[in-house]
Amino acid sequence: MTDTVLTIKEVAEYLKVNERTVYRLAAAHKIPAFKVGNAWRFKQSDLEEWISTQAAQGKGGLDGNN
Repeated sequence: MTDTVLTIKEVAEYLKVNERTVYRLAAAHKIPAFKVGNAWRFKQSDLEEWISTQAAQGKGGLDGNN
């Protein structure tokens, strides 16, 4: 099974937020992510599941405070 792996820049574009916001969420373990060396990476399927969970829980903010 192949799963698309995204960079911080790609996730920021996908979520329509700033790259810094994605970095903060990843560093705070508020978004599904993993590190390859020193770089954050994200599985697209994990992000889609996370988005669905956020919507179901009524959490609309991506500011890291939810």
